[in-house]
Amino acid sequence: MLPALQRRGPDAGGVFHQGRLALGHRRLKIIDLTEHSQQPMVDSELGLVIVFNGAIYNYRELRSELEEEGYRFFSSGDTEVILKAYHHWGRAALDRLNGMFAFAIWHRDRGDLFLARDRLGIKPLYLTRGDGCLRFASNLQALLAAGGVDTSIDPVALHHYMHFHAVVPAPHTILNGVRKLPQATWMHIDEAGTETTGTYWTPSFMPHESEAGYDEEAWKEQTLIELRKSVSRRLIADVPVGVLLSGGVDSSLVVGLLAEAGQQHLNTFSIGFESVDEERGDEFQYSDLIAKHYGTHHHKLFIDAAKVIPTMPACVRAMSEPMVSHDVIGFYLLSEEVSRHIKVVQSGQGADEIFGGYHWYPPMLKSTAPAEDYANVFCDRDHAEFTQAVDPGLVSEDFSRDFIRRYLAASGAGSPVDQALCIDANVMLVDDPVKRVDNTTMAWGLEARVPFLDHEVVAFGARVPATLKIRDEGKYILKAAARKVIPHEVIDRPKGYFPVPALKVLRGDYLAFVRDILEQPAARNRTLFQPAYVKELLAHPEDHITPLRGSKLWQVALLELWLQQHGL
Repeated sequence: MLPALQRRGPDAGGVFHQGRLALGHRRLKIIDLTEHSQQPMVDSELGLVIVFNGAIYNYRELRSELEEEGYRFFSSGDTEVILKAYHHWGRAALDRLNGMFAFAIWHRDRGDLFLARDRLGIKPLYLTRGDGCLRFASNLQALLAAGGVDTSIDPVALHHYMHFHAVVPAPHTILNGVRKLPQATWMHIDEAGTETTGTYWTPSFMPHESEAGYDEEAWKEQTLIELRKSVSRRLIADVPVGVLLSGGVDSSLVVGLLAEAGQQHLNTFSIGFESVDEERGDEFQYSDLIAKHYGTHHHKLFIDAAKVIPTMPACVRAMSEPMVSHDVIGFYLLSEEVSRHIKVVQSGQGADEIFGGYHWYPPMLKSTAPAEDYANVFCDRDHAEFTQAVDPGLVSEDFSRDFIRRYLAASGAGSPVDQALCIDANVMLVDDPVKRVDNTTMAWGLEARVPFLDHEVVAFGARVPATLKIRDEGKYILKAAARKVIPHEVIDRPKGYFPVPALKVLRGDYLAFVRDILEQPAARNRTLFQPAYVKELLAHPEDHITPLRGSKLWQVALLELWLQQHGL
């Protein structure tokens, strides 16, 4: 299993074995570069062993608190703080951690195991069971490497992949034999093997009493206060921290807040692709503007079509789950370049989901059928088309729309807009953008930190009135706050993202690449998709575009390529 994790942790490795338990770890050295923070970390005095992936940004404050309680430390990093916090506070320690994490703690004397995942699911935790054994890992590839996994297709996950814009909510994955621990969830397994799970955090969409009298100016000021704290926290490292600078408002604001905090000589990184027809493939004009304004050490990476296709198989192998978004290859190639310079970057991921940046939010204001209206604009195809697309043996219920209806009804969010923001922040964000960033950066031993997903920022964003978030084409309150920090040119501009137009408008070499994937013997023997459906997509790829402007052909091909690259 450890070789399958080596790219996530290229700096060191270790193993601990006791009785029925074996723990392995691959380390990326970010905080406490010495061997004192080597993992698995054993505290013989407390009788605890931990393996941990992530970063705890308030570990120094927690350490001081624990030292006052009499705890002695042998390292200067955050790993030992988690271990001793768990010893002192038990499960309640989770409420005190500010950061991204997935960890497991073994209690020597009780013979039990405690696992937990951070509030926004920034760090992954996959599990598989069989033959009386539980295995877990930071990526699905490590579980496959150990063998014994049921690799048949999960029909619920397949429906979500094809219908819910490739978002597969926890605990499902595309494979029947692999599950994932949901975000903000802990799992306890006692000596007898009895499992108990619980959720320890859920953001509320109701304002605090202290915010009841806020006017627009007060919300702007508080937005900046929360983001300043978050960006500053994510500088905690014993190595330099850079920024992925797309040129949009979100990443530009991160750069601006870092500069405001006194950071100098920042390394910033941007990527661009070839344009197709009227669709622009780069946003260098905006990232250049920010880099010049703040005097950053700016690195621009332009990728021509000749490099994308040869790199795609390796990019797909790095995916723990099939991810269809066009910018996966962008993040993967950019991360390769960034890793040559630094080990830690901040990213603007998550701002759209937290502050209402997507185009489907404003129409929800007048919605009388939130689940149906949300699904119609977000989902890639309806159930009828799904039944035409996949093997009849994998067709049953309309899982995705049923999930959306149940989730919105149980969200606790009042207005239809807040219901849409709730499902996007707690489901879509976790199993699309967040997963995408973790997989592509960690594939190159690069740690990505996301200040917009600080749980205090997320909780604050949920409380901001929906009308202040979605006004003027979205993210109004964030843009209004940003005007106090960054140049207006990057605010008053069309919305963009890491685009790869050639994966939407499949022509030439790209269409040939996709055709080759779907005509491989493995694809023909698998019969996952109905031949008539695939034939139609190949014949007229530009006629089959999803409501979110993605290629249905690329979605089908990506899943098949993922299965092939993992030997499934």
